[in-house]
Amino acid sequence: MPMSLTSTSGTAARICDIAASAFDASLTWEAVAWLRSLTTLPILLKGILTAEDALLAVDHGADGIIVSNHGGRQLDGSTPAIVALPEVVDAVGGRTPVFMDGGIRRGTDVLKALALGARAVLIGRAYLWGLAADGEAGVSAVLSLLRDELHLAMALAGRPTIASIDRSAVSSS
Repeated sequence: MPMSLTSTSGTAARICDIAASAFDASLTWEAVAWLRSLTTLPILLKGILTAEDALLAVDHGADGIIVSNHGGRQLDGSTPAIVALPEVVDAVGGRTPVFMDGGIRRGTDVLKALALGARAVLIGRAYLWGLAADGEAGVSAVLSLLRDELHLAMALAGRPTIASIDRSAVSSS
């Protein structure tokens, strides 16, 4: 039996309520100062996708920025992290390290992120696949595969060292 519009609306409303309860709309940039008062650990802010937010993160004392759209799960039409990365890197101008999270599946993905200015990449999904497939050995295999693919991509791009990777290693088209 097909769902009626009424039951679909009820389901959608429940999903919206659950999603809304997962976010704190009162959260502001002052939360970074509050966190700083609690710890001496580095504070990395994840979910930065614009130059404006990158500058606010630096101004509020972030020790690092993670360019991420959280896998697009919260907003499927959001800017991909790899597209936002150069704008964020340019905005912070080296004042804080910029990392990238999202879409890293191969060594060529790592090369592209490094070329666009990421200091490093986060590989959550890849290592979780390895963990699920073969535990610690699976994670080790994933890391080895990514490293080997990155080395091959660097060789093919004529970049013998990480330091030699710059934006000219990727196409602008």
